Amino acid sequence: MPEVTDGEGVVGRRVTPPVPAPKAKPASRVRMSAAQRREQLIATGRQLFAERGFDATSIEEVAARAKVSKPVVYEHFGGKEGLYAVVVDREVRALLDRITTALTAGHPRELLEQAALALLTYIEEETSGFRVLVRESPLMSGTATFSSVMNDVAHQVEHILGAEYKSRGYDPKLAELYSQALVGMVALTGRWWLEVRKPRKETVAAHLVNLAWNGLSHLEAKPTLITARRH
Repeated sequence: MPEVTDGEGVVGRRVTPPVPAPKAKPASRVRMSAAQRREQLIATGRQLFAERGFDATSIEEVAARAKVSKPVVYEHFGGKEGLYAVVVDREVRALLDRITTALTAGHPRELLEQAALALLTYIEEETSGFRVLVRESPLMSGTATFSSVMNDVAHQVEHILGAEYKSRGYDPKLAELYSQALVGMVALTGRWWLEVRKPRKETVAAHLVNLAWNGLSHLEAKPTLITARRH
């Protein structure tokens, strides 16, 4: 480092000012592909429809939460109805796939357990999706609903019950009625459990199956109403 003198002959060293570090470049925004943007909007719509329902959700809110402009949402889905239809369709298929995949056992009681646990697990793991399904669909939307999913499940249970009824001497034509009753019982209990989350899902499933199976095990071949017997 070079020496310097002041006016009185005092020797010192020249201090070189530090070189400023180069300024960091601002991080460039990663541009999403059309497919990635579509998935982002579906996830955003799913969350908003779960929180607010169809009527209370607006395209403006979807766009704001996804940090895009409204035309981007319209470009992908044509409007709120289109986005809602895609969200519901995905949840319908996801729930139906879970229940269908779960039905692996040969014994009817185990099948009831598997169906009940599959639904409760879906509620536990995909709470937003389940909330979307159980909310009322917009009029004239033409989208599938939770009721339609449960109806599909009931048709599968109907085939199982039909074969079981036939082997026990019951009228197999009544299998449809009983399948709707069983699936409805599980579905409505699931809606209740969505909010309370207790007892744990395994306990809920065990009690549902206890009621259903012990009831099925003691069916009367030709039940009648007690009140009707008095007249």
